[in-house]
Amino acid sequence: MSYFENFLKANQAYVDLHGTDHLPIKPKTHVAIITCMDARLHVAPALGLALGDAHILRNAGGRVTDDVIRSLVISEQQLGTSEIVVLHHTDCGAQTFTNEEFAQQLQQDLKVDVSDYDFLPFTDIEDSVREDMALLRNSPLIPESITISGAVYDVDTGRVTEVK
Repeated sequence: MSYFENFLKANQAYVDLHGTDHLPIKPKTHVAIITCMDARLHVAPALGLALGDAHILRNAGGRVTDDVIRSLVISEQQLGTSEIVVLHHTDCGAQTFTNEEFAQQLQQDLKVDVSDYDFLPFTDIEDSVREDMALLRNSPLIPESITISGAVYDVDTGRVTEVK
């Protein structure tokens, strides 16, 4: 049995708990959270969020990219969010490589040249949060009225620590 088949079975239990109430399309807290795809970070319970509370945008490293900004613009302009949280985490896979090393690996393994591609690795977790917050603050697509905050999630303890 594949994992997907297991997911479909497990979904029935979720459906039973979910109920039939229609949640509004707009997130209740008016918050969008940018975070990593890391499986050790379960954002909703870590931040006390329920279904329908916030938009959660995930990618490798939780980095601000053009596509994240695209989603944030839709979140703000169409769906009423007024706050953004950048949430990175300790022991991130994006800290384990450099663009150069990864490009060499991909050239060897996949025979593709990605030497001009930025996979957005980083070494300092708090600096990466500050960098992404600055990208948002400097984007012409993110109004100055949007509150932007940043934090680091510790994968060993579950603690979230604010980054200024």
